[in-house]
Amino acid sequence: MTANAPTLQCDYVVLGGGSGGIASARRAAQYGARVVLIEPARLGGTCVNVGCVPKKLMWHAAQIAGTLAEAEGYGFAIGPNSHDWPRLVERREAYVRRLNGIYRDGLNKDRVQVLEGFGRLLPDGTVACGETRIAARHVLIATGGRPQRPTVPGAELGIDSNGFFALAERPASVVVVGGGYIAVELAGVLRALGSAVTLIVRGERLLGSFDSMLGDELRAAFDHHGVKLRLGSQIAAIERADAGLRIRLDDGQLLHGDSLIWATGRQANTAGLGLVEAGIALDRMGHVVVDEWQDTTRPNVHAVGDVCGRVALTPVAIAAGRRLSDRLFGGKADRKLDYSNVPSVVFSHPPIGSVGISEAQAIERHGTEAVKVYRTRFKALYYGLLEVKQDTAMKLVCVGPEERVVGVHVIGAGADEMLQGFAVAVRMGATKRDFDDTVAIHPTSAEELVTMR
Repeated sequence: MTANAPTLQCDYVVLGGGSGGIASARRAAQYGARVVLIEPARLGGTCVNVGCVPKKLMWHAAQIAGTLAEAEGYGFAIGPNSHDWPRLVERREAYVRRLNGIYRDGLNKDRVQVLEGFGRLLPDGTVACGETRIAARHVLIATGGRPQRPTVPGAELGIDSNGFFALAERPASVVVVGGGYIAVELAGVLRALGSAVTLIVRGERLLGSFDSMLGDELRAAFDHHGVKLRLGSQIAAIERADAGLRIRLDDGQLLHGDSLIWATGRQANTAGLGLVEAGIALDRMGHVVVDEWQDTTRPNVHAVGDVCGRVALTPVAIAAGRRLSDRLFGGKADRKLDYSNVPSVVFSHPPIGSVGISEAQAIERHGTEAVKVYRTRFKALYYGLLEVKQDTAMKLVCVGPEERVVGVHVIGAGADEMLQGFAVAVRMGATKRDFDDTVAIHPTSAEELVTMR
């Protein structure tokens, strides 16, 4: 930066044009704040470009593949069909580019100034972007996260979840490494679209941070769909083979695949931001440390979204960003995000919906005697005419003599769409009696949540 570099004066400078940063920037601008947003890549961040949106489009394609396979049971004569992966990718990327433009239009509408480049915080509290220096009353760090991979020999021969969206062709065989939601989602999509899939999981259960029922049921579903599972295993080394990759496990076994996808977690995008030099604390995992108000350890510097490492979900980043701007620029001094009872969905096959705490967490917090669990397992009506059927499983976790519902966990067709309303009920403190007194909608899978005994 030269000595005569221009300085922009504004009220709010946002580092990161992902979901949280854009939401906070636009809300602040709508209150009349002068806002500058800095983004080095495509607007929309992980969610729009290499996350939620393209992932869900791929999941829809996988669902259609399943429907085509099951159509004969409903009287349709469906002949052999093939899937055009490059055509799907082309249409998916066109849609993502359209969303990039919509985000740009929204920022322009609210008069948010966008700088294309890499922003970093300087020790004096100003922000630098290329040759431009920005001085602002408040700074927001919303730089998100990125995939990480282990340090094993040949790790660079694999791709990560970002690389999945760069695949020009569907791999005939693929090894996916990881047991979290990204791993199971990618494994399910690839298997449904025709790839042979092996899933390598370090632990003994899928989705270890969710209620145990969900991981156990998903394991059974993967067996049903033909995803090969290797639990309690780790990759020791990878090397190129005559055809694809040779993958050695820690027990010495060898696997082969056209491709390997690392889905082994994500890390915060804090490198090169100058945070430590500016007096901003990071935790041992590299996330920005924030309090309940999204404030960092430096006055007037804030952070939201995946860079904080708290509930890494797009709607959480958006809600935190908007509430922060409500507080800073909207005169709403008490606005902050409550991180409890955040609903989430895993777009696996079948999908999973979960809100509240697990059975194990409820017992840990309230004691065994205070916890009562209701379960149901059934085959949805959709499978009534099909030879091959798939179970739906549900669990309600209740505590106290009033049986307040503190957890709702569902795996099965439609779980992704049915959960939202039940999340409202859990947040409002609904009891099992409230569920029981709600008239069921028949015939649906959701009705089972209000008829459990």
